[in-house]
Amino acid sequence: MSHNIIASIYEAKLINWAKALPVPLKVVVENEAYTPANGATYLKAFTLPADTASNTLAGDHKLFTGVFQVSIVTPSGKFRGAAGAIADQIAALFPLYERITKGTLTVVTMSPVDPGPGIADDTTYTVPVSFMYRADTTP
Repeated sequence: MSHNIIASIYEAKLINWAKALPVPLKVVVENEAYTPANGATYLKAFTLPADTASNTLAGDHKLFTGVFQVSIVTPSGKFRGAAGAIADQIAALFPLYERITKGTLTVVTMSPVDPGPGIADDTTYTVPVSFMYRADTTP
């Protein structure tokens, strides 16, 4: 299924970038068990697929669209600083209209990376950032 390929493309790019940082960040992907250390900053990656469509009557085309979201989880009580800086770096990592190919599938970043509102709780402050993607396939 191409949504799985798309998730693997974006997750791999995010994981490679996070590992190469001066202070590496853990990237937690969907359905991965992870217990963070107290006060740790880490990332949670999600692919939110939309409906798969076809733009031809012959059914020889499939359109995969959706949203890739990264939640930046930082310790609470330290303002937005660290999360905001990481959000800016993620925006630079996934530029608008970038095309990434894996096998025969090419996925395109269709919107700028956009931060959502911060979510504070007792121990963490989470800033979600996301962008829309699109991939077209034909047999």
